[in-house]
Amino acid sequence: MGQERFHHPVLVAEVVAFLVRRPGIYIDGTLGGGGHSLAMLQALREAGYLERSLLIGIDQDDDALRHAVGKLSGFAASSVLVKGNFQDIEVIFRRVCHEKSLEPNAVGILLDLGVSSFQIDTAERGFSYLRDGALDMRMDGDTTLTAGEIVNTWEERELARLFYRYGEEPRSRSIARAIVAYRQAHGSVSGTQELAALVRANAHGGEKVIKTLSRVFQALRIEVNGELDVLSVAMDGGVNCLNGHGRMAVISYHSLEDRIVKKAFAEKAKNDWGPKGVGLREPLVTGDITLITRKPLAATPEEIALNSRSRSAKLRVIEKNPQRSLL
Repeated sequence: MGQERFHHPVLVAEVVAFLVRRPGIYIDGTLGGGGHSLAMLQALREAGYLERSLLIGIDQDDDALRHAVGKLSGFAASSVLVKGNFQDIEVIFRRVCHEKSLEPNAVGILLDLGVSSFQIDTAERGFSYLRDGALDMRMDGDTTLTAGEIVNTWEERELARLFYRYGEEPRSRSIARAIVAYRQAHGSVSGTQELAALVRANAHGGEKVIKTLSRVFQALRIEVNGELDVLSVAMDGGVNCLNGHGRMAVISYHSLEDRIVKKAFAEKAKNDWGPKGVGLREPLVTGDITLITRKPLAATPEEIALNSRSRSAKLRVIEKNPQRSLL
């Protein structure tokens, strides 16, 4: 499996421009094949910051870590790669800083959410409805829950709720009903192609079939990996790792992720103006962060033409405020 099997990093020029502004500690909480990390390290070197910087890369996928080690081999002295889930970003960050005798203050953090092209293209991982494989969908092989267990053991109502909640699929009930009927007739749904055939048979024709397949497989993947739950935890932890004026960039790929990111950032950016009716010129307490991008940035038509995965990408960036209060 060559390095080319990992996806080209999306919005890489924008990520580098927003994050790489000074020497310090950078965290790539979703390392993948190391594409974004490589670009950040190269930018640090070009700016003359590399000797005073460290990049910490985190990923729960063993294959991703192996490939990233090779891709970042030229920056081994300036990077530390760790197996872990990005929900533990703060714990991992503080542990590495302690081991390196560094102050735990990050100047830049990246979270690139979702599943990588490499994971999708590896049939045995079960992420894709286009490839015949086991219903697995685990990003970390140590996870016990699989898509097969969900499809073959959950009740109809639970399946329908899952497809609607995490896939926003309007035909969730009929698809869940078809899965349960198939289990009763054949014992189990044995792989990705059997599940895809069931979904196709219960979806509208044309482009809606592809959208329905994507939604059902997305819902299963999110449930297996607890993606939305860990995202909220990771964002809190990430902001805690930043020093004053440090920045965090988050790239999301579907509306469920983006809503969580948008809401979390909006809450952290709120200022405290005290009781109503008190005319203050400045807030009592400023928000934890400032929104650098008021609206998410999207890929350019040129990037989309080169990398179709970037079509759905949305980038949001915040900056940590130095703590100050009028109290």
